[in-house]
Amino acid sequence: MSDVLVIGGGLAGAEAAWALARNGFTVTIAEMKPNKFSPAHSSPLLAELVCSNSLKAERVGSAAGLLKAEMKLLGSLCVRCAVENSVPAGGALAVDRERFSQAVTDAIEAEPNITVERREVTSVPEGCVIVAAGPLASDALAEDIKRLCSGTLSFYDAAAPIITAESIDMSRAFTQSRYDRGGGEDYINCPMNREEYELFYNELVNAESAELHSFDRKKGVYEGCMPIEVMAARGADTMRFGPLKPVGLRDPATGHRPWAVLQLRKENAAGTMYNLVGFQTNLKFGEQKRVFSLIPALKNAEFVRYGVMHRNTFIDSPRNLSSDFSFKRREGLYFAGQITGVEGYMESAASGIAAGLNAARMLKGQEPLNLPDFTMIGALSSYVSDESVVDFQPMGANFGILPPLPEKIRDKKLRYEALAKRSLDWYLSNLNNI
Repeated sequence: MSDVLVIGGGLAGAEAAWALARNGFTVTIAEMKPNKFSPAHSSPLLAELVCSNSLKAERVGSAAGLLKAEMKLLGSLCVRCAVENSVPAGGALAVDRERFSQAVTDAIEAEPNITVERREVTSVPEGCVIVAAGPLASDALAEDIKRLCSGTLSFYDAAAPIITAESIDMSRAFTQSRYDRGGGEDYINCPMNREEYELFYNELVNAESAELHSFDRKKGVYEGCMPIEVMAARGADTMRFGPLKPVGLRDPATGHRPWAVLQLRKENAAGTMYNLVGFQTNLKFGEQKRVFSLIPALKNAEFVRYGVMHRNTFIDSPRNLSSDFSFKRREGLYFAGQITGVEGYMESAASGIAAGLNAARMLKGQEPLNLPDFTMIGALSSYVSDESVVDFQPMGANFGILPPLPEKIRDKKLRYEALAKRSLDWYLSNLNNI
Protein backbone atom coordinates (compact mmCIF):
# COMPACT_ATOMS: atom_id res chain seq x y z
CA MET A 1 0.00 0.00 0.00
CA SER A 2 1.35 3.42 -0.96
CA ASP A 3 2.00 6.21 1.53
CA VAL A 4 -0.15 8.67 -0.45
CA LEU A 5 -3.03 8.48 -2.92
CA VAL A 6 -3.16 11.19 -5.58
CA ILE A 7 -6.55 11.42 -7.29
CA GLY A 8 -6.07 12.65 -10.85
CA GLY A 9 -3.19 12.46 -13.32
CA GLY A 10 -3.26 15.98 -14.71
CA LEU A 11 -0.46 18.50 -14.30
CA ALA A 12 -1.20 19.06 -10.61
CA GLY A 13 -1.44 15.35 -9.83
CA ALA A 14 1.76 14.56 -11.69
CA GLU A 15 3.69 17.30 -9.87
CA ALA A 16 2.29 16.30 -6.46
CA ALA A 17 3.30 12.68 -6.99
CA TRP A 18 6.72 13.72 -8.31
CA ALA A 19 7.42 15.90 -5.26
CA LEU A 20 6.41 13.11 -2.88
CA ALA A 21 8.48 10.50 -4.73
CA ARG A 22 11.54 12.76 -4.62
CA ASN A 23 11.06 12.91 -0.87
CA GLY A 24 11.15 9.12 -0.62
CA PHE A 25 7.44 8.35 -0.29
CA THR A 26 5.50 5.83 -2.33
CA VAL A 27 2.56 7.24 -4.29
CA THR A 28 -0.39 5.84 -6.19
CA ILE A 29 -1.90 8.04 -8.90
CA ALA A 30 -5.51 7.06 -9.59
CA GLU A 31 -6.43 8.25 -13.09
CA MET A 32 -9.76 7.29 -14.66
CA LYS A 33 -8.56 7.66 -18.27
CA PRO A 34 -8.75 5.74 -20.59
CA ASN A 35 -11.54 3.78 -18.89
CA LYS A 36 -13.57 6.97 -18.64
CA PHE A 37 -13.07 10.40 -20.21
CA SER A 38 -14.41 13.79 -19.20
CA PRO A 39 -16.24 15.82 -21.89
CA ALA A 40 -13.00 17.67 -22.72
CA HIS A 41 -10.35 14.94 -22.52
CA SER A 42 -9.41 12.60 -25.34
CA SER A 43 -5.87 11.31 -24.64
CA PRO A 44 -4.97 8.47 -22.26
CA LEU A 45 -1.73 10.28 -21.37
CA LEU A 46 -1.11 12.05 -18.07
CA ALA A 47 -0.84 15.85 -17.96
CA GLU A 48 -3.12 16.29 -20.98
CA LEU A 49 -3.51 19.87 -22.19
CA VAL A 50 -7.14 20.45 -23.11
CA CYS A 51 -7.20 24.18 -23.94
CA SER A 52 -4.26 26.14 -25.34
CA ASN A 53 -0.80 24.63 -25.85
CA SER A 54 0.80 27.82 -24.52
CA LEU A 55 2.22 27.94 -21.00
CA LYS A 56 2.47 31.73 -21.27
CA ALA A 57 5.52 34.01 -21.12
CA GLU A 58 9.04 32.75 -20.51
CA ARG A 59 10.61 36.07 -19.49
CA VAL A 60 11.38 36.04 -15.75
CA GLY A 61 10.29 39.68 -15.58
CA SER A 62 6.73 38.54 -16.32
CA ALA A 63 4.36 36.93 -13.82
CA ALA A 64 4.10 33.71 -15.82
CA GLY A 65 7.86 33.58 -16.32
CA LEU A 66 8.54 34.11 -12.64
CA LEU A 67 6.12 31.33 -11.74
CA LYS A 68 7.95 28.86 -14.00
CA ALA A 69 11.33 29.99 -12.65
CA GLU A 70 10.14 29.28 -9.09
CA MET A 71 8.77 25.90 -10.15
CA LYS A 72 12.07 24.99 -11.79
CA LEU A 73 13.90 25.75 -8.55
CA LEU A 74 11.48 23.42 -6.75
CA GLY A 75 12.24 20.57 -9.16
CA SER A 76 9.19 20.82 -11.41
CA LEU A 77 8.67 17.90 -13.75
CA CYS A 78 6.23 19.79 -15.98
CA VAL A 79 8.56 22.75 -16.58
CA ARG A 80 11.37 20.38 -17.52
CA CYS A 81 9.17 18.44 -19.95
CA ALA A 82 7.75 21.66 -21.40
CA VAL A 83 11.18 23.09 -22.20
CA GLU A 84 12.25 19.80 -23.77
CA ASN A 85 9.15 19.71 -25.99
CA SER A 86 8.65 23.38 -26.79
CA VAL A 87 7.58 24.87 -30.12
CA PRO A 88 8.36 28.43 -31.29
CA ALA A 89 5.89 30.97 -29.88
CA GLY A 90 7.62 34.33 -29.66
CA GLY A 91 8.24 35.14 -26.01
CA ALA A 92 5.92 32.39 -24.77
CA LEU A 93 6.64 28.80 -23.79
CA ALA A 94 4.36 26.72 -25.99
CA VAL A 95 4.62 22.96 -26.34
CA ASP A 96 3.86 20.12 -28.69
CA ARG A 97 1.02 18.90 -26.50
CA GLU A 98 1.29 15.21 -27.44
CA ARG A 99 5.04 15.06 -26.86
CA PHE A 100 4.77 17.07 -23.65
CA SER A 101 2.14 14.75 -22.16
CA GLN A 102 4.08 11.69 -23.32
CA ALA A 103 7.24 12.99 -21.64
CA VAL A 104 5.42 13.55 -18.32
CA THR A 105 3.78 10.12 -18.57
CA ASP A 106 7.08 8.40 -19.32
CA ALA A 107 8.82 10.08 -16.37
CA ILE A 108 6.02 9.21 -13.95
CA GLU A 109 5.81 5.58 -15.09
CA ALA A 110 9.60 5.20 -14.85
CA GLU A 111 9.70 6.48 -11.24
CA PRO A 112 9.87 3.42 -8.92
CA ASN A 113 8.10 5.24 -6.07
CA ILE A 114 5.03 5.98 -8.22
CA THR A 115 2.33 3.54 -9.34
CA VAL A 116 -0.32 4.61 -11.83
CA GLU A 117 -3.68 2.87 -11.50
CA ARG A 118 -6.21 3.42 -14.26
CA ARG A 119 -9.40 3.59 -12.23
CA GLU A 120 -12.08 6.04 -11.23
CA VAL A 121 -12.24 7.21 -7.63
CA THR A 122 -15.83 8.01 -6.67
CA SER A 123 -15.24 9.20 -3.10
CA VAL A 124 -12.33 10.62 -1.12
CA PRO A 125 -10.92 7.82 1.06
CA GLU A 126 -9.24 8.09 4.46
CA GLY A 127 -5.48 8.38 4.79
CA CYS A 128 -3.05 10.79 3.17
CA VAL A 129 -4.79 11.91 -0.01
CA ILE A 130 -4.23 14.69 -2.54
CA VAL A 131 -7.30 15.52 -4.61
CA ALA A 132 -6.02 16.76 -7.96
CA ALA A 133 -9.07 15.78 -9.98
CA GLY A 134 -9.01 19.00 -11.96
CA PRO A 135 -11.97 21.16 -12.86
CA LEU A 136 -13.53 18.15 -14.61
CA ALA A 137 -13.89 15.69 -11.76
CA SER A 138 -16.32 12.85 -12.49
CA ASP A 139 -19.87 13.39 -11.27
CA ALA A 140 -19.62 10.92 -8.38
CA LEU A 141 -16.33 12.33 -7.09
CA ALA A 142 -17.57 15.90 -7.55
CA GLU A 143 -20.58 15.10 -5.36
CA ASP A 144 -18.35 13.72 -2.61
CA ILE A 145 -16.10 16.78 -2.82
CA LYS A 146 -19.19 18.94 -2.59
CA ARG A 147 -20.18 17.08 0.57
CA LEU A 148 -16.73 17.60 2.08
CA CYS A 149 -16.55 21.26 1.14
CA SER A 150 -20.14 22.29 1.77
CA GLY A 151 -20.78 23.34 -1.80
CA THR A 152 -18.92 24.07 -5.07
CA LEU A 153 -18.76 26.79 -7.69
CA SER A 154 -18.90 26.16 -11.43
CA PHE A 155 -18.06 28.09 -14.57
CA TYR A 156 -17.85 27.33 -18.24
CA ASP A 157 -14.55 26.89 -20.04
CA ALA A 158 -13.95 26.59 -23.77
CA ALA A 159 -11.18 25.37 -26.07
CA ALA A 160 -10.11 26.78 -29.44
CA PRO A 161 -10.11 24.94 -32.79
CA ILE A 162 -6.98 23.59 -34.48
CA ILE A 163 -6.41 23.64 -38.26
CA THR A 164 -3.82 22.15 -40.60
CA ALA A 165 -0.95 24.37 -41.68
CA GLU A 166 -1.24 23.38 -45.34
CA SER A 167 -4.85 24.59 -45.49
CA ILE A 168 -3.95 28.19 -44.59
CA ASP A 169 -3.99 30.58 -47.55
CA MET A 170 -0.62 32.26 -47.07
CA SER A 171 -1.38 34.71 -49.90
CA ARG A 172 -3.83 36.28 -47.42
CA ALA A 173 -1.62 35.85 -44.32
CA PHE A 174 1.82 36.84 -43.08
CA THR A 175 4.26 35.73 -40.39
CA GLN A 176 5.23 38.17 -37.67
CA SER A 177 5.29 38.32 -33.89
CA ARG A 178 3.54 41.29 -32.34
CA TYR A 179 6.00 44.22 -32.08
CA ASP A 180 8.54 41.81 -33.70
CA ARG A 181 9.14 40.07 -30.37
CA GLY A 182 10.64 36.60 -30.60
CA GLY A 183 11.00 34.73 -33.87
CA GLY A 184 9.44 36.30 -36.93
CA GLU A 185 7.71 33.06 -37.92
CA ASP A 186 6.28 32.09 -34.54
CA TYR A 187 2.80 33.31 -35.49
CA ILE A 188 0.80 33.35 -38.70
CA ASN A 189 -1.35 36.47 -38.89
CA CYS A 190 -4.68 36.44 -40.72
CA PRO A 191 -5.65 40.07 -41.45
CA MET A 192 -9.09 41.45 -42.20
CA ASN A 193 -10.10 44.81 -43.58
CA ARG A 194 -13.13 46.58 -42.18
CA GLU A 195 -15.60 45.06 -44.63
CA GLU A 196 -14.27 41.53 -44.07
CA TYR A 197 -14.33 41.98 -40.32
CA GLU A 198 -17.90 43.29 -40.25
CA LEU A 199 -19.11 40.31 -42.31
CA PHE A 200 -17.31 37.91 -39.96
CA TYR A 201 -18.66 39.69 -36.89
CA ASN A 202 -22.29 39.65 -38.08
CA GLU A 203 -22.17 35.95 -38.92
CA LEU A 204 -20.45 35.12 -35.64
CA VAL A 205 -22.98 36.83 -33.38
CA ASN A 206 -25.82 35.13 -35.26
CA ALA A 207 -24.25 31.66 -35.38
CA GLU A 208 -25.80 28.72 -33.57
CA SER A 209 -24.16 27.42 -30.41
CA ALA A 210 -24.04 23.79 -29.36
CA GLU A 211 -26.51 22.64 -26.73
CA LEU A 212 -25.04 22.13 -23.27
CA HIS A 213 -26.34 18.77 -22.09
CA SER A 214 -24.61 17.80 -18.87
CA PHE A 215 -23.34 21.16 -17.70
CA ASP A 216 -24.61 23.39 -14.96
CA ARG A 217 -26.65 25.99 -16.82
CA LYS A 218 -27.11 28.16 -13.74
CA LYS A 219 -23.56 29.51 -13.89
CA GLY A 220 -22.10 31.98 -16.33
CA VAL A 221 -19.02 32.20 -18.51
CA TYR A 222 -15.64 32.50 -16.82
CA GLU A 223 -13.88 35.63 -18.04
CA GLY A 224 -10.46 33.99 -18.39
CA CYS A 225 -11.44 31.58 -21.19
CA MET A 226 -14.46 33.26 -22.77
CA PRO A 227 -16.01 31.82 -25.96
CA ILE A 228 -15.34 34.13 -28.88
CA GLU A 229 -19.05 34.36 -29.73
CA VAL A 230 -19.83 35.56 -26.19
CA MET A 231 -17.10 38.19 -26.46
CA ALA A 232 -18.44 39.32 -29.85
CA ALA A 233 -21.94 39.73 -28.43
CA ARG A 234 -20.59 42.43 -26.08
CA GLY A 235 -20.01 44.84 -28.94
CA ALA A 236 -18.81 45.12 -32.53
CA ASP A 237 -15.31 46.22 -31.55
CA THR A 238 -14.77 44.04 -28.45
CA MET A 239 -12.78 41.42 -30.37
CA ARG A 240 -10.64 44.16 -31.95
CA PHE A 241 -9.46 45.12 -28.48
CA GLY A 242 -9.03 41.47 -27.50
CA PRO A 243 -7.82 38.44 -29.48
CA LEU A 244 -8.23 40.19 -32.87
CA LYS A 245 -6.32 43.33 -31.91
CA PRO A 246 -4.11 44.54 -34.79
CA VAL A 247 -1.66 46.61 -32.73
CA GLY A 248 2.01 45.83 -33.20
CA LEU A 249 1.39 44.25 -36.61
CA ARG A 250 1.74 45.55 -40.18
CA ASP A 251 0.45 43.69 -43.22
CA PRO A 252 3.26 43.59 -45.82
CA ALA A 253 0.64 43.36 -48.58
CA THR A 254 -0.74 46.81 -47.75
CA GLY A 255 2.00 48.39 -45.68
CA HIS A 256 -0.61 49.32 -43.08
CA ARG A 257 -1.97 47.98 -39.82
CA PRO A 258 -5.01 45.74 -40.56
CA TRP A 259 -8.46 46.48 -39.19
CA ALA A 260 -8.38 43.19 -37.28
CA VAL A 261 -6.01 40.21 -37.11
CA LEU A 262 -6.47 36.59 -36.06
CA GLN A 263 -3.20 35.05 -34.92
CA LEU A 264 -2.42 31.37 -35.42
CA ARG A 265 0.12 29.67 -33.16
CA LYS A 266 1.99 26.43 -33.83
CA GLU A 267 0.29 23.49 -32.18
CA ASN A 268 3.12 20.99 -32.63
CA ALA A 269 6.86 21.00 -33.17
CA ALA A 270 6.52 19.94 -36.79
CA GLY A 271 4.40 23.00 -37.51
CA THR A 272 1.72 20.95 -39.27
CA MET A 273 -1.11 22.23 -37.08
CA TYR A 274 -2.04 25.69 -35.83
CA ASN A 275 -4.23 26.90 -32.97
CA LEU A 276 -6.67 29.80 -33.48
CA VAL A 277 -5.42 32.04 -30.66
CA GLY A 278 -8.22 33.31 -28.43
CA PHE A 279 -10.95 31.49 -30.38
CA GLN A 280 -12.35 29.33 -27.60
CA THR A 281 -15.86 28.54 -28.71
CA ASN A 282 -19.06 26.61 -28.15
CA LEU A 283 -20.45 27.02 -31.67
CA LYS A 284 -21.77 23.93 -33.41
CA PHE A 285 -19.03 22.26 -35.44
CA GLY A 286 -20.67 23.12 -38.77
CA GLU A 287 -21.04 26.74 -37.67
CA GLN A 288 -17.36 26.89 -36.70
CA LYS A 289 -16.39 25.72 -40.17
CA ARG A 290 -18.76 28.17 -41.86
CA VAL A 291 -18.05 31.28 -39.79
CA PHE A 292 -14.31 30.94 -39.19
CA SER A 293 -13.77 30.22 -42.88
CA LEU A 294 -15.03 33.75 -43.58
CA ILE A 295 -11.61 34.98 -42.44
CA PRO A 296 -9.85 35.29 -45.83
CA ALA A 297 -6.74 33.27 -44.91
CA LEU A 298 -8.96 30.48 -43.55
CA LYS A 299 -11.22 30.20 -46.59
CA ASN A 300 -10.13 26.60 -47.14
CA ALA A 301 -9.18 25.78 -43.55
CA GLU A 302 -9.12 22.10 -42.61
CA PHE A 303 -10.15 21.63 -38.97
CA VAL A 304 -8.45 18.78 -37.13
CA ARG A 305 -10.18 19.69 -33.87
CA TYR A 306 -13.20 21.88 -33.38
CA GLY A 307 -13.62 24.06 -30.32
CA VAL A 308 -15.50 22.57 -27.37
CA MET A 309 -16.99 23.83 -24.13
CA HIS A 310 -16.89 21.94 -20.86
CA ARG A 311 -17.72 22.41 -17.21
CA ASN A 312 -15.14 23.60 -14.72
CA THR A 313 -15.65 23.16 -11.01
CA PHE A 314 -13.68 24.64 -8.13
CA ILE A 315 -14.18 24.63 -4.39
CA ASP A 316 -14.62 27.61 -2.09
CA SER A 317 -10.98 27.36 -1.08
CA PRO A 318 -10.85 30.30 1.39
CA ARG A 319 -13.36 28.47 3.57
CA ASN A 320 -11.83 25.03 3.08
CA LEU A 321 -8.07 25.21 2.53
CA SER A 322 -5.06 26.46 4.44
CA SER A 323 -2.18 28.13 2.61
CA ASP A 324 -0.33 24.79 2.39
CA PHE A 325 -3.29 23.42 0.37
CA SER A 326 -4.37 21.18 3.25
CA PHE A 327 -8.05 20.69 4.01
CA LYS A 328 -8.91 22.54 7.21
CA ARG A 329 -11.20 19.90 8.67
CA ARG A 330 -9.28 16.69 8.00
CA GLU A 331 -5.60 16.00 8.62
CA GLY A 332 -3.78 14.39 5.72
CA LEU A 333 -6.17 15.64 3.02
CA TYR A 334 -4.87 18.10 0.42
CA PHE A 335 -6.25 19.65 -2.75
CA ALA A 336 -4.26 20.77 -5.80
CA GLY A 337 -4.84 22.13 -9.28
CA GLN A 338 -7.64 24.15 -10.81
CA ILE A 339 -10.15 22.65 -8.42
CA THR A 340 -8.55 24.92 -5.78
CA GLY A 341 -9.17 28.07 -7.81
CA VAL A 342 -5.72 28.61 -9.25
CA GLU A 343 -6.21 29.36 -12.95
CA GLY A 344 -3.88 28.11 -15.65
CA TYR A 345 -1.72 25.12 -16.52
CA MET A 346 1.41 26.19 -14.67
CA GLU A 347 -0.54 27.59 -11.73
CA SER A 348 -2.20 24.18 -11.37
CA ALA A 349 1.12 22.39 -11.62
CA ALA A 350 2.67 24.76 -9.06
CA SER A 351 -0.10 24.05 -6.58
CA GLY A 352 0.59 20.35 -7.09
CA ILE A 353 4.23 20.90 -6.13
CA ALA A 354 3.16 22.81 -3.01
CA ALA A 355 0.61 20.17 -1.99
CA GLY A 356 3.09 17.35 -2.61
CA LEU A 357 5.87 19.02 -0.61
CA ASN A 358 3.50 19.75 2.26
CA ALA A 359 2.10 16.23 2.32
CA ALA A 360 5.70 14.98 2.52
CA ARG A 361 6.44 17.36 5.40
CA MET A 362 3.30 16.24 7.23
CA LEU A 363 4.35 12.58 6.90
CA LYS A 364 7.80 13.50 8.23
CA GLY A 365 6.29 15.32 11.21
CA GLN A 366 7.60 18.68 9.98
CA GLU A 367 5.92 22.07 9.96
CA PRO A 368 4.06 23.06 6.77
CA LEU A 369 5.90 24.92 4.04
CA ASN A 370 4.29 28.33 3.66
CA LEU A 371 6.14 30.18 0.93
CA PRO A 372 6.37 33.97 1.42
CA ASP A 373 3.61 35.99 -0.19
CA PHE A 374 6.21 37.93 -2.20
CA THR A 375 6.90 34.76 -4.20
CA MET A 376 4.43 33.94 -6.96
CA ILE A 377 3.58 30.47 -5.63
CA GLY A 378 3.28 31.88 -2.12
CA ALA A 379 0.99 34.66 -3.33
CA LEU A 380 -1.29 32.19 -5.11
CA SER A 381 -1.33 29.99 -2.00
CA SER A 382 -2.26 33.01 0.11
CA TYR A 383 -5.01 34.04 -2.30
CA VAL A 384 -6.81 30.69 -2.35
CA SER A 385 -6.72 30.51 1.45
CA ASP A 386 -7.61 34.14 2.20
CA GLU A 387 -10.84 34.06 4.22
CA SER A 388 -11.42 37.76 3.54
CA VAL A 389 -12.13 36.91 -0.11
CA VAL A 390 -15.92 36.65 -0.22
CA ASP A 391 -16.76 36.26 -3.92
CA PHE A 392 -14.01 33.75 -4.66
CA GLN A 393 -13.01 33.43 -8.33
CA PRO A 394 -10.08 31.65 -10.03
CA MET A 395 -6.78 33.52 -10.07
CA GLY A 396 -3.75 33.14 -12.32
CA ALA A 397 -0.23 34.39 -11.79
CA ASN A 398 0.00 38.17 -11.88
CA PHE A 399 2.11 40.81 -10.15
CA GLY A 400 -0.98 42.41 -8.65
CA ILE A 401 -1.19 39.71 -5.97
CA LEU A 402 2.38 40.35 -4.75
CA PRO A 403 2.98 42.89 -1.98
CA PRO A 404 4.63 46.10 -3.24
CA LEU A 405 8.35 46.75 -3.08
CA PRO A 406 9.59 48.98 -0.26
CA GLU A 407 10.89 51.44 -2.84
CA LYS A 408 8.78 52.94 -5.62
CA ILE A 409 9.85 52.09 -9.17
CA ARG A 410 7.87 54.01 -11.78
CA ASP A 411 9.02 52.04 -14.82
CA LYS A 412 6.77 48.95 -15.00
CA LYS A 413 9.35 46.70 -16.65
CA LEU A 414 11.98 47.54 -14.05
CA ARG A 415 9.42 47.16 -11.25
CA TYR A 416 8.43 43.69 -12.43
CA GLU A 417 12.07 42.68 -12.74
CA ALA A 418 12.68 43.85 -9.16
CA LEU A 419 9.66 41.90 -7.92
CA ALA A 420 10.98 38.78 -9.66
CA LYS A 421 14.46 39.29 -8.22
CA ARG A 422 13.06 39.61 -4.70
CA SER A 423 11.31 36.26 -5.08
CA LEU A 424 14.16 34.36 -6.69
CA ASP A 425 16.72 35.71 -4.22
CA TRP A 426 14.60 34.24 -1.42
CA TYR A 427 14.48 30.83 -3.09
CA LEU A 428 18.19 30.76 -3.70
CA SER A 429 18.80 31.56 -0.03
CA ASN A 430 16.32 29.03 1.34
CA LEU A 431 16.27 26.04 -1.01
CA ASN A 432 18.16 23.89 1.48
CA ASN A 433 15.29 24.29 3.95
CA ILE A 434 12.54 23.31 1.50
